[in-house]
Amino acid sequence: MTRKILIFSTAYHPFIGGAEMAIKEITDRIDPDDIRFDMITLRFDGNLPKFEKIGNVNVHRIGFTGKNPSIGDLVRFPLKINKLFFPFWACLRAFRLHKKNRYDAVWAMMAAFAGFGAMFFKLRHPKTPYLLTLQEGDPIPEIKKKTRFVKPLFSKIFTKADFIQAISTYLGKWARNMGFNGPLEIVPNGVDTKLFAGEYSKEELIESAKVVGKKEGDRFLVTTSRLVKKNAVDDVIRSLKYLPENVKFLVLGDGPDSEMLRKLAEEEGVAGRVIFRGAVGYAEIPKYLKIADVFVRPSLSEGMGNSFIEAMAAGLPVIATQEGGIADFLFDSERNPDKEPTGWAVNPRDPKGIAETVKKILDNPGQAAKTAANARKLALEKYDWDLIAEKMKSIFERL
Repeated sequence: MTRKILIFSTAYHPFIGGAEMAIKEITDRIDPDDIRFDMITLRFDGNLPKFEKIGNVNVHRIGFTGKNPSIGDLVRFPLKINKLFFPFWACLRAFRLHKKNRYDAVWAMMAAFAGFGAMFFKLRHPKTPYLLTLQEGDPIPEIKKKTRFVKPLFSKIFTKADFIQAISTYLGKWARNMGFNGPLEIVPNGVDTKLFAGEYSKEELIESAKVVGKKEGDRFLVTTSRLVKKNAVDDVIRSLKYLPENVKFLVLGDGPDSEMLRKLAEEEGVAGRVIFRGAVGYAEIPKYLKIADVFVRPSLSEGMGNSFIEAMAAGLPVIATQEGGIADFLFDSERNPDKEPTGWAVNPRDPKGIAETVKKILDNPGQAAKTAANARKLALEKYDWDLIAEKMKSIFERL
């Protein structure tokens, strides 16, 4: 008998972040004869259909729309206020869908607007199991500040859940601090290890280098990142003035801070050394990682951070902070002497520290290669999507 799960998520394809990718990668690996997934999500773009099937998910889109909105438009007025109404719109749609489909469980992606929608549904249908996934990347103190006026209601997103899956130890502790006493499991996000660990021909890599203007003798730092404050791309730009002229910075990604970062590069006198490539197709990212020398993302907060694991699978040395969920997989030889090193840790808001660490990596290729090999092994053994999907399927069955 096919079981049915209803997903609450404020965004879905084609608007892709770590949470949306996790849903697709997991559901695509589950036999639709075992579990059928329906989803309620925001539409945003008037060109998108109100209903379509994407992989193993029947997508029901709600809310008002714009005309060909960019990722940045989703967090700006007027589309931003879509999220404020989402819990109520989604709940009403969920009641109608449940009457027709009788769901075996509901699944909320993150303890925010989707979490409110699932929690309201749970209050009306207390016998229907409710799974909450924690994928938050924003600092928890900031989340608490934003929700302080609805704190009792916000807490119910956690306490009304029957099961919580968190993508990091950091987020698991948050769930407990919010009063959740039920079953909780840490299941991280994964990566397409076959894609990121794959090899490319010399000609393909030469072409990718040509596209971003990498010349002989250049050393490239790279980041794959939404251009928002928490990812601290500005600190990498500021670090360039402490590094040799041949060290350049390739930025893959887009977001609301794009213009600010371009202006910063000019102000810092390094505009010619920062290459803003913009949003790049997922399948193209590994080629750019392969032509780079070091991956850098000194995040101010992370629920986990798929981009780090992708870089590790690609064999790149990784520089990061150990904020939030990053501490689960990035082990520094000096800060974590009891573990095999998998990267280099820097302090938040420390451009000079980033520059010193880059020099250390470039000046010690043997140690860099050994650490990158440890990280690649960890990524392949623990973070492949096939493994993650099996763990999630087990959780669905327990529900």
